[in-house]
Amino acid sequence: MTQIRIGIVGGGYMGKAHAAAYASVGTIFETNLRPVLEMVCATSPASAERYKAKFGFNRCTTNWQDLVNDPDVDAVIIASPQSTHRAIAEAAFALGKPVFCEKPLGETLEDSRAMLAAAETAGAINMVGFNYIRTPASQYARKLLGENAIGDVTYFRAEMTEDFFADPAAPATWRTTGMANGCMGDLSPHIINCAHAMMGPIKSLSAVVQTVHKMRGSEAVTNDDQAQFMMEFENGVSGHIHASRIATGRKMGYAYEIHGSKGMIRFDGEDQNALHLYVREGDAATQGFRKILTGPAHPDYLPFCQGPGHGTGYQDQIIIEAKDFLTAIETKQNIWPTFKEGMEVNRIVKAAIDSSEKRAWVNVADY
Repeated sequence: MTQIRIGIVGGGYMGKAHAAAYASVGTIFETNLRPVLEMVCATSPASAERYKAKFGFNRCTTNWQDLVNDPDVDAVIIASPQSTHRAIAEAAFALGKPVFCEKPLGETLEDSRAMLAAAETAGAINMVGFNYIRTPASQYARKLLGENAIGDVTYFRAEMTEDFFADPAAPATWRTTGMANGCMGDLSPHIINCAHAMMGPIKSLSAVVQTVHKMRGSEAVTNDDQAQFMMEFENGVSGHIHASRIATGRKMGYAYEIHGSKGMIRFDGEDQNALHLYVREGDAATQGFRKILTGPAHPDYLPFCQGPGHGTGYQDQIIIEAKDFLTAIETKQNIWPTFKEGMEVNRIVKAAIDSSEKRAWVNVADY
């Protein structure tokens, strides 16, 4: 086993999740690379010292350049606001360091393209943080599709719906300013990534992006609350995506339905340890959905628990990400989703916003 010293930029919600993941991934997955929490970067000396003490880092700083340039930091995790992603990633790649970046990859499509170019020029390991696609259930859904378990796919429908802004009286926050923090910038990347994982590249789309609650108290909302778009994939399958932060009653609405000529797959993130499979075979009187509870037979489940149906949780998704990132570094081979996928997701976000403004279908190849 070889130690690898980890630096994390950002100690908030996602910074803590990644610190916890790297503190435990070596034990859970018995990785050959064993992480050491070397340095954390925060915006103030007080918060930096607090994260260092609470999360178990050796050192802390308030300057991300110090973290990136430190010779005792072997790999960089970016868990700071998306407006900072590009500069941090480019600096780390210039030193040949592996970089894991939380989604969305860049604040803009141009940022994402520049970050991808920097990664490719450096030949450095890179990964973007789409954790929801890593549940054992969704990994198994991808396996079923690869095995043609539901026949030829005819339709894909997915949603990323939450209700943290469903109350019109909820006050304005940083989330209500700037398109990168709106529903299309914040929530939709996850479900666009899901669409790519299940169906492949999107060829064209027609979107409606809406700001439903235009004021929060006395402050104007400058980004979107919800979006929906029809799409055609490059493989000819048609589909639909809905994303919303005002979907009353929905807490973790990362959900999809995939229809095929022989069956159907259904998943809902509010029940993340179950996959529903319908296969059209046998007596019509007994046909119906089968609820598959995830267990040791499903991808990345056994290292957490030997009991079927006992389940994995949100933090476990982040630990699986950490395992994949360490494996990529060890083998010197990138593991999907890389910065290229992060850029492709930003490409769809840009195309959807433009489509809504034009009230027209757009071709993704034009972006």
